[in-house]
Amino acid sequence: MNTTPHRPMAYVGKVKDGTDIPQRRVARTARLATLPLGAAGRATVGIGKRITGKSAEDVAAEFQQRTAEQLFTVLGELKGGAMKLGQALSIFEAALPEASAAPYREALTKLQDSAPPMPAATMHRVLDEQFGKSWTKRFQEFDDTPAAAASIGQVHKAIWSDGREVAVKIQYPGAGPALMADFTQLSRLAWLFGRMSPGMDVKPLISELKERILEELDYGMEADAQRGFAKAYADDPDILVGRVVASAPKVLVTEWIDGTPVSEIIDSGTQAQRDRAGYTLALLQYSSPERAGLLHADPHPGNFRISADGRLGVLDFGAVARLPNGSPKPLGRMTRLALDGRKAELIKEMTEFGFIRPGIELDAQQVLDYLRPILDPLTVENFTFTRDWMRSQAARIGDPRNEEARVGRMFNLPPDYLLLHRVSLGSIAVLCQLGATAPYRALAQRWQPGFAE
Repeated sequence: MNTTPHRPMAYVGKVKDGTDIPQRRVARTARLATLPLGAAGRATVGIGKRITGKSAEDVAAEFQQRTAEQLFTVLGELKGGAMKLGQALSIFEAALPEASAAPYREALTKLQDSAPPMPAATMHRVLDEQFGKSWTKRFQEFDDTPAAAASIGQVHKAIWSDGREVAVKIQYPGAGPALMADFTQLSRLAWLFGRMSPGMDVKPLISELKERILEELDYGMEADAQRGFAKAYADDPDILVGRVVASAPKVLVTEWIDGTPVSEIIDSGTQAQRDRAGYTLALLQYSSPERAGLLHADPHPGNFRISADGRLGVLDFGAVARLPNGSPKPLGRMTRLALDGRKAELIKEMTEFGFIRPGIELDAQQVLDYLRPILDPLTVENFTFTRDWMRSQAARIGDPRNEEARVGRMFNLPPDYLLLHRVSLGSIAVLCQLGATAPYRALAQRWQPGFAE
């Protein structure tokens, strides 16, 4: 990373409110509304270009490229929940047909670990408020240029007073109201989710999601989570977690982790790098509930590095599932029942634990047919995740004309399992982007309670 560190020095000047995240719901909604309006405008221009002689292929390519650029600009500027939507899209592009995904991949990938930064004066103001006016004395050097800027905060590289390289994570002013404004918009779509999945109880899921979002704004909770991970994986040969150096409600200082971003490995890594990244990502997901009582719940590639010694460097612990009793045993148990074809027992346990709501009648064989292909990675000693595999699964369960898709729409997702479900899907999507091959079944047998019984 190219940086220009300097000695901390005083600054003067006021910061206009416009440098913060746009907070008012009306303003944010209006900005989000430019996405479909901009697309409509480009489509109209495209018709004109066709009339003047440009080919349909050229017009379509230009349309998709400009739409991707606008998507990055709008979601990146708004940050907050809008940008988190973009980060989620950047993971799940692996499920889209290549012709559709390619124009958006580069723009969406930018949202995994970068965004338009806040001005230095705004960042200094936050440090003044959180660490006091003499905060510069805590650092030997501090780089005003952010190393990364993401959804609710940006990260600066610095040298702590004791000489350690550190990452300084600073929350954007207005991040809380921005997230809540975006969340309010999401809540208003609850009826739509209910129409799409009639077997799902949507309101508890929205409440659970809101609670998780509020937790991400609390850097004190994030610091505690990172301390838990760092203790559990101290001196581990596969997983690397930086220790917390200092924290405040809106600023977090942790040890700096060098390495190759997983996003770069997805783009141009060797197969050995891909396999190593995939294995360690899966190892983290499977083992941390048992070792730390915690699960890293934000598995987009910008949050991970592969260090020079091959360890997975883990960043950003704002989104964490707290599992003091480890991973839920019913998940491992139901996975085993599905793999073994024990459909009657599977239906019984899915009903008992709320995955099938009372009054919903489903054919046991159809439920098994729906679930078995998703469990392909656990049926062989080594499995290769690919974009083609993920696309085939997305097409199979996402096409409303398929009977399997109808069965899936009748399932319920209990709120206690929402975050686990999101992490599982996100992790699988990253493994497919990597094209990684690894012994995933062995990880489940070692770390998933209930699976090996």
